Amino acid sequence: MLHTTDQKFAALADPTRRALLARLSQGAATVGELSAPLDMSQPNVSRHLKILTEAGLITREVQAQYRVYRLAPDALDGIDAWIARLRTALEANYDRLDTVLFDMQNRKS
Repeated sequence: MLHTTDQKFAALADPTRRALLARLSQGAATVGELSAPLDMSQPNVSRHLKILTEAGLITREVQAQYRVYRLAPDALDGIDAWIARLRTALEANYDRLDTVLFDMQNRKS
């Protein structure tokens, strides 16, 4: 399944899902372990986990009667590329501004 950058950003827009990702950055966890600190029912947490899974940000593995969630190895693919393009464009804008300011200072002198 192809996970789009838009899906990833949409999933990251929700603070509960960001909290779940922050918790999973510390290691794998079950729905019960993820729902306990959130003061949220397991079905509600499961809905958030489904969105994160569909966006390709986390993976789910069945171990006996438990579903264990982890960060996906390629979770940030697409997001990193988008941010890199944005960073390059911003740096180019700042470089042009530096040139304009330098030229303005030299004209005053």
